[in-house]
Amino acid sequence: MAPPPIADPATCPLPERTPVEGGEPAASVVALVGNPRRNSRTRELTEHLSARLVDALGLPGTALRVVDLAEFGGAVLDGSPAVDEALATVTSASVLVAATPVYKASYTGLLKSFLDRLGGAALRGVAAVPMTVAGAPIHRLVADVHLRPLLVELGASTPTRAFAVEEAVLADPAAVVEEWVLSEAPTLARMLRAVDSTEFVATR
Repeated sequence: MAPPPIADPATCPLPERTPVEGGEPAASVVALVGNPRRNSRTRELTEHLSARLVDALGLPGTALRVVDLAEFGGAVLDGSPAVDEALATVTSASVLVAATPVYKASYTGLLKSFLDRLGGAALRGVAAVPMTVAGAPIHRLVADVHLRPLLVELGASTPTRAFAVEEAVLADPAAVVEEWVLSEAPTLARMLRAVDSTEFVATR
């Protein structure tokens, strides 16, 4: 099965910035971690990638927010004020790094359960990066075959390559992260600039 094509940034819905005090919009990079284990290596890598994106996009350090689903446990299914706050953080992101380890050739049930709480177009205007950590080379396809379509179904645009890595790189991921950021951050930067300059017209 061929992965879905990567969208042209010029025709993607643009990120909608969340207003802050004074009326100015604030861009944010949200790291959404779908590993059910606390303090996982998936979280560590997701934060690393997201922090580099914040830097590459010229955003302040406060623009980075982390939503680690392992902290919520069963509340992801039942709901809670903390889960509602996490959902609001995710839907208000300018850039969402949606990360999951590969379980049974797919994303985790924890990530799916969380995203199932969102409405059909809840991620409209969010630029999402599908990210997977896989145990075998063949499972790197999960990012494009399964995770990307899920994010698009929720209304997100996915204008970049997926960040799909194998567990072997977790010991020293710096080079892989740097290569991806140097390649893909310019696309995300153009989208963020377009929010202010109306350089592009968003279409569906």
